[in-house]
Amino acid sequence: MDDVAMAPEGLEWKFSQVFGERAAGEEVQEVDIISAIEFDKNGDHLATGDRGGRVVLFERTDKIDGGVHRRVLEAMDCSSSQHPEFHYKTEFQSHEPEFDYLKSLEIEEKINKIRWCQTANNAMFLLSTNDKTIKFWKVQEKKIKKVCNFNLDPPKPTINGFVTTSNAPTSFKTCFTNGGSNDNPLNFRNNNVSLRGLTSLHLPTVTSHETSLLARCRKTYAHAHDYHINSISNNSDCETFISADDLRINLWNLEISSQSFNIVDKKPANMEDLTEVITSAEFHPSHCNMLAYSSSKGSIRLIDLRQSALCDTHSKLFEEHEAPGSKSFFSDIISSISDIKFSKGGRYILSRDYMTLKMWDINMGSGPVATFQVHEHLRPKLCDLYENDAIFDKFECCLSGDGQRVATGSYSHLFRVFGCSEGSTEATTLEATKNPTRRQVQTPPRFLRSPGGSDDVNGNSFDLTTKLLHLAWHPSENSIACAASNSLYMYYA
Repeated sequence: MDDVAMAPEGLEWKFSQVFGERAAGEEVQEVDIISAIEFDKNGDHLATGDRGGRVVLFERTDKIDGGVHRRVLEAMDCSSSQHPEFHYKTEFQSHEPEFDYLKSLEIEEKINKIRWCQTANNAMFLLSTNDKTIKFWKVQEKKIKKVCNFNLDPPKPTINGFVTTSNAPTSFKTCFTNGGSNDNPLNFRNNNVSLRGLTSLHLPTVTSHETSLLARCRKTYAHAHDYHINSISNNSDCETFISADDLRINLWNLEISSQSFNIVDKKPANMEDLTEVITSAEFHPSHCNMLAYSSSKGSIRLIDLRQSALCDTHSKLFEEHEAPGSKSFFSDIISSISDIKFSKGGRYILSRDYMTLKMWDINMGSGPVATFQVHEHLRPKLCDLYENDAIFDKFECCLSGDGQRVATGSYSHLFRVFGCSEGSTEATTLEATKNPTRRQVQTPPRFLRSPGGSDDVNGNSFDLTTKLLHLAWHPSENSIACAASNSLYMYYA
């Protein structure tokens, strides 16, 4: 059987949900623009962060056939006509704007990254970070306790000195939240209550009538970065995580916020000798001693924490050398990698630079095994993109749980989905609207190893002010969540 026959068929993407949909002509507030998206390990919860420093949590709610969860049926190869549904769960203020008086620098409250941590005792844990400070949050349902069933009924209200008659049910008795009381109803002298008719006394009871979600900051990891934090990543040991800025990567223990270990330091003795910066970093999904980080020169370095305490030397280097004569003024800018992601198994690394997605095999250092052109039609306009700073936009990327597809964003609230299995020609362009397929673009944007030429995407004009930077793929299903300004759109296939 040939490779093309083995490739999976293209998916038909459908609109699922939207949260925070903007009405026509409605002005978007800066603080409401979504700046981070992340599914948890099981895909039952979704977290978003915005420029206002808030974290919003959503919970999976779709049930099928008498409450059986969708994932259970999918594991049994049962088909379902329903699409995944999430609902708003809670939100909390993660970061506030600050001011560094020593450096005379304002620190934005904008959430740069969110990462889910291991759940425990029915509580959710997650890390969130702005430019300087990382916080470890615990979100848990708390039961509201009330004291009820007193020996004496509350005194009846009076109007002009006369006792009002009431047909209220006897179950209406004073309940005091968390044991508190109002006006001390058991103070006999003040309330003129009588003990006649009471044959026995009993203890009031404490009951839990309802629950509320409480978010509490357990740890704050601060004062460890001189430059803006661009990445945080959990380790598979569930005990440590890394944080990366332009020049350094620090290793933290979740339970120790007072100190961190600097494991990568790219800062030169003379800053004039600086040639590249760190743009993204991520732990290997299963090997706790391995992590990868990308640079502004388009390279990815794989490091092994077992080799030395300070990992200034890498164990593997992944980069694609430019063809002779093709270098231009913009080459270094557009080759800067804005995001990297490991595949679920950890063998492949997906990277996003300004123009392309690249898939790297960690066992092969000769170059990417596949390259996907995202918006090649913009190449003739690089000068204009440089003038309005759009060329410095940082797009994220994501992989499907089965590793067969990748996705990333573009302009005009478009995002692209590519098939990356061998022989696949799948390339879908979707728009973050309720009709995602209305701007389909048919083009072969993929080449293996070495490109034979560039295929321009023609047709629709692009709006550079509406960019889709952030998106996430459900860990086990073909479902994508993406941020279009202040709106969260979800799609399924």
